[in-house]
Amino acid sequence: MTNERDVRGVVSWGSIGPAMTLGQPTPQFVRECMRPHVEVKDTDSLFQVINRIIESSYVLVRNEQRAISGILTTTDLSQQFQDLAEPFLLIGEIENHIRAMIDGRFTQQELAAVRNENDPNRPVESVADLTLGEHIRLIENRDNWVRLGLKADRAVFVKELDVVRQLRNDVMHFDSDRITEVERTSLRNFVQFVHQLKARQAPQQGRAV
Repeated sequence: MTNERDVRGVVSWGSIGPAMTLGQPTPQFVRECMRPHVEVKDTDSLFQVINRIIESSYVLVRNEQRAISGILTTTDLSQQFQDLAEPFLLIGEIENHIRAMIDGRFTQQELAAVRNENDPNRPVESVADLTLGEHIRLIENRDNWVRLGLKADRAVFVKELDVVRQLRNDVMHFDSDRITEVERTSLRNFVQFVHQLKARQAPQQGRAV
């Protein structure tokens, strides 16, 4: 750049590699590896410029004052989508583990009995039809907890699972930006905990129908 507004070009591994391989003679100066730059406006939608970022591995970002204010790379893009997707994936994994812990240990009637009273006509045929809140309602019952054969403190487990339920509500309403790094770490830790708990779960005595 000659100043904050005028860009002469871009040099990257993507431009150096071909220049070193195909250049005759071998390039000696930066200008011999320089390519025209790709830029977007800082007001552009991220989803509108994704393909340009992927194709070029980067874009320069120009602000409303016509100055280059930064650079956005495929690494940044990957991090952004990981940040957006991670809570969905973690909560989905927790729900799958909880369903696996419950599956086959209660009858269809017992599962239907914990259905939300505000939704009485929703069919409940299996554990897959229960919400996370209904899972909590099922296992916070002391007798039901015993039937699960889990080696953990029931009150603590229910409390932590309710935290997951509240975070799930934010995530499913696309408010994952409100989730703090502490809460993300809590989700990661709870995934590991329920995975280990499921692995040590006492075998079920016959399958409930």
